[in-house]
Amino acid sequence: MLELSKKILEKVSFDRKLFRKELRKSLNWLKPNEQILLKTWCLATFGAAYSETITEVFESTISASL
Repeated sequence: MLELSKKILEKVSFDRKLFRKELRKSLNWLKPNEQILLKTWCLATFGAAYSETITEVFESTISASL
């Protein structure tokens, strides 16, 4: 699922709202260790354009799951 999530995020990276939506869905599918890998990959790949969005989604998702 991690690789599928990466492919989807690459395809929707042209639109901030769509990227946020798909990132949230991806986090629901992934195990906690895969979520960490995805966050690292997202920041490395899309950090220049979407660092605030990535941080926001990960913080809100992790807070909600606690």
